[in-house]
Amino acid sequence: MATVIESPALPSAQRTLAPEPMTYEQFLAWADEDTHAEWVEGKVVIMSPVSREHSSVAGFLYRIVSSFVEDRQLGEVHHEPFQMKTGPDLPGRSPDVIFIAKENLARIRANYLDGPADLVVEVISPDSRGRDRGEKFYEYEEGGVREYWLIDTLRSKAEFYRLAPDGYYHPLEVRPDGRFQSVVLPGFWLKVEWLWQRPLPTLRQVLKEWGNVA
Repeated sequence: MATVIESPALPSAQRTLAPEPMTYEQFLAWADEDTHAEWVEGKVVIMSPVSREHSSVAGFLYRIVSSFVEDRQLGEVHHEPFQMKTGPDLPGRSPDVIFIAKENLARIRANYLDGPADLVVEVISPDSRGRDRGEKFYEYEEGGVREYWLIDTLRSKAEFYRLAPDGYYHPLEVRPDGRFQSVVLPGFWLKVEWLWQRPLPTLRQVLKEWGNVA
């Protein structure tokens, strides 16, 4: 059976027939580079357009993580709508930012990550709060994502988790001086207050705080 994917978030050119249920391979063939969607239990879930705030914070985190990773040649960093499928029986998701360590680059395919990223960042939107804190939290945990950041700009709240040897996420503490230190990216830190500053810090300002530029 085929169904028309209808959503206000989906451009008319993409409202094309898609088999239902569809395999993940069919989903990847159906979606193009401008399709902002996820694959869950054989169905296409169209993602709503994000706010300027969401886009700005996700872009800021992508820039600073990318700069750190590139400078140290630690792996690759990608952003939404690049797909990640953490396991054969788990959904195909499109996180805001993902980091794949050098030793895991073989997981990267032409248009998706076949396996867990080492770090996933999700910026919470009003309609994604339940997914990011609920479904995705447990999926990423089960799928083996080593570190998970949840950034809630509406509540000015940031949560950081690491996958412990017991297979469950445990919270990573923010230091008394307001700095968060990543486990997956040794030496990487950010001031949580940066996320709530308006305008957001520039990359140069962050690099200066890190001591990378004068």
